[in-house]
Amino acid sequence: MKKVAYLTMADMGDFVTDFHLSVGPMVALGWQVETLAWQSRIDWNAFDAVYICTPWDYPEHLSQFLEVLTDIDRSRALLINDLALVHWTLEKTYLRDLEQSGCDIVPTTWYDEFSLARPADFFADHQTNKVVIKPTVGANAKDTFVLMDPIERDVLQTLRETFSGRAFLVQPFIEAIQSEGEFSLFFFNGEYSHAIQKIPAAGDFRVQEEHGADILPVQPPAALLDTAVKVFDLVEPLPTYGRGDWVRGGDGRYLLMELELIEPSLYLRTDSGAAARFARALDERFEEFARERTLG
Repeated sequence: MKKVAYLTMADMGDFVTDFHLSVGPMVALGWQVETLAWQSRIDWNAFDAVYICTPWDYPEHLSQFLEVLTDIDRSRALLINDLALVHWTLEKTYLRDLEQSGCDIVPTTWYDEFSLARPADFFADHQTNKVVIKPTVGANAKDTFVLMDPIERDVLQTLRETFSGRAFLVQPFIEAIQSEGEFSLFFFNGEYSHAIQKIPAAGDFRVQEEHGADILPVQPPAALLDTAVKVFDLVEPLPTYGRGDWVRGGDGRYLLMELELIEPSLYLRTDSGAAARFARALDERFEEFARERTLG
């Protein structure tokens, strides 16, 4: 059997996961699946492939995480997704690349360090009295703040401490996030698989189920699906798996909030065929890799 490692965390805590749903379909395709904490000291040559599954604590250990992925990439195992994609989407500055290629993103201003910023500009630049500030490297809404103009003194101090020596971005708060929520579309090997709508708990803006959001399977509107296809068509190299998160702007356009190509939750439980489609995509990508290695 072919052997694949699913990289996880040593302690998943309260995180909600459903990657186990793909194990059966993977076994049916001739794979042996082993889950491993990403910090494991192991010879990655023992595997044919390594899937970056749920290592959701990596932002706090970024250098070590990248070292591990580099070691895997240098081994005989196929790293999924590609290390180049990891580096590209590690920082949310990839949104600038997509915007320059014609994609609609949530309007964004970028900062290298809080001490270089003028907080009043956060609001003036976006002509609003409510903005979102978050780090360019982060996950699960950690260190994400919703700010009102003017910013209270104690909040300013928290922001200085949180973003000291740390790049961050500022976006207008999109009101639809609290009513309609966020739409996530999933693609495997460039093909659309399934979609969900994530609606925050009353009074909240965070769309993760760990924060009380409702997760609903949906059929995406045609305009949203067209938007998502255009975004994924721009991504190179082709990701084996990927998730895009969109919100509807005030003018009705779907605006990209995040493109998740490293370790997104794939919400396999929301679609009866999603786990099998994921397994087929991973298997097809490996077979392509194996052929290239044989010919090369």
